[in-house]
Formats: sequence, structure tokens, C-alpha cells
Amino acid sequence: MGSMTELKLPFIDCSSPWLEPGTAEWTTVRDEVKQALETYGCFEARFEKVPVELQESMLGSVREVFDLPLQTKLRNVSRKPYHGYVGQYPMVPLYESIGIDDADMYEKVDGVTTTLWPEGYPNFSKTIQSFSEKLSELDKMIRRMILETFGVEKYLDEHMNSTNYLLRVMKYEGPQTTDTKLGLMSHTDKNILTILCQNEVAGLQLQSKEGEWICARPSTNSFIVMIGESLYAWVNGRLHSPHHRVMMSGNKARYSVGLFSIPKGGYIVKAPDELVDEEHPLLFKPFDHVEFLGFYYTEAGQRAESALKTYCGV
Repeated sequence: MGSMTELKLPFIDCSSPWLEPGTAEWTTVRDEVKQALETYGCFEARFEKVPVELQESMLGSVREVFDLPLQTKLRNVSRKPYHGYVGQYPMVPLYESIGIDDADMYEKVDGVTTTLWPEGYPNFSKTIQSFSEKLSELDKMIRRMILETFGVEKYLDEHMNSTNYLLRVMKYEGPQTTDTKLGLMSHTDKNILTILCQNEVAGLQLQSKEGEWICARPSTNSFIVMIGESLYAWVNGRLHSPHHRVMMSGNKARYSVGLFSIPKGGYIVKAPDELVDEEHPLLFKPFDHVEFLGFYYTEAGQRAESALKTYCGV
């Protein structure tokens, strides 16, 4: 599976107040984003529109969720695979997570909150919604830069309107040993873009194209941004979707938060004609993300080296 390496992920500052489309600063950052996503499929982003205090409140809220009794957490159910409560799996005993759909919309968040706290918990809902809304600005910025990079800005409105946001809060229990234990198995994300925030406990590792594992150690007020397979397909393979995993050691729990932009059910992911040519032949047939997820979680999908290629590869 590759060796460990001291390589570091690219660091990109996305916090400048002058970072606006059309400016020289925008062009510089956009070029850095393109290079990072072509080479690594991910990078560390500084983004001060999410204040440190809000990050800390968010991670505090994550701890509160996982301190709830198991029977309470199990009430968070979803018709979509892995959007509700996930845990109690023998293969990854250290891992559990809870999903919140449309996390940038207060009423949707509050619906989940009252499932977990029937008496209501407005501060929890406000923290989740505010964090998701502010972090979604980074998602939109990066996606706009990607479309500009490839000269397909005319699809910008359609592209942005085709997704919604899932916030997933995650806990990885410390294995109580100095030996390294698997927290979450190696996988690629299936969505458009993933943005991750974590507490001080490391564990996330990303695999380079050469097969080496890179330990991600984001600093305070920064986030890990990575490409999912739906965006990889949309840009016809011109960016890299990285394998990543979580490896745990020690006594402390790792808490993390992921904001995932996800294609809506019924929307067909299809590479624009402008991104298909002799040098870049079409890699994937058009597909519905929700239907693809349905295949991914079958035995055949889990067994496939690339579920996406098996499902709709040309």
C-alpha cells in the first residue's frame, strides 16, 4: 500500500480580503489550487472566514453528540447510505459518525437536533448551521476556481445548483496503545468536494499518486480540501481524487468535521464537451450520483478496485 513519507501537503492561503474573481491575487491562488489538485488531489487551506472560536465551538458540539447514549444516536437515520448514524462496525471499531443533510440551512439542522435532544438545543443548531454556511464559502470559491481553470465558467450556475451539503461529524476512539490501529480504511470520497476540520489529534493520511502515505497535520484555522470522484468524473480525470485513511494510536479521541458537497439525486454527472478531446478521451458515461452510491455499497461495488470505473467507465 505504499510507505510513509515526510512529504507535506501544499498550503494555500484563501483568506485575503482581496481574493475576488478577476484580481491578480485570485489568479495566483487559482493556479496554486489547480497545481495542488492535479498533483495531490488535496491541499491545506487557510480560511479565516471561519473564526477559530467557531471551529472550537463546532468541535465542542461534536464531543457533545458522541457523549450521547448509543440509543439516542441511533435515532439519527437516513434513507441515503452513510448519511445517518454510522458505528458499531467490527472492521472499524474505533469509528463512528453522524450525518446532517443540508447543514447550511437552520431548519434542516434543527430537525436533526430535536431528534437527538427532543427538548431542543438551539445553540447546537446555530453552531452547526453557522459553521457549515461559512465553510461552504470556501467550497464555492474552490469550485469556481476549478471551472475557471478549465475555461468552463458557463456551467458555473448549473454546477453550484446541482449540489447540497452534508456535514458529517466523526469520532475516532484512541486505541489505548502506542501501536497504530486502523481508524478508517483507505477509500476515495464519492462526492464533489470535501473540506475537513479536526481537533489536535492527528491520524488522517493521504496517498500520493506514487503510493506514498502523507500525514496531514493541519494548523489551527486551516482545513484539508480534497476532490471526490464525482468531480474527478466531471472534469474528465484532469484532477486527482486521492485515497485517504485514518490511523490511530494513543489514548486521545480524534474528532473531525467534514463538509461534503454532494450531487443531488436526479442530477446527471457528465463531463462538459469542452473537457473531452483526443488528449483527454471520455473516461465515464453520465451517471446519477445517488444511483452510483447504491452500487458502491453492494458487494460488487465494495470488491471493485474502482467502483466508478466498474459502474460507468467507458
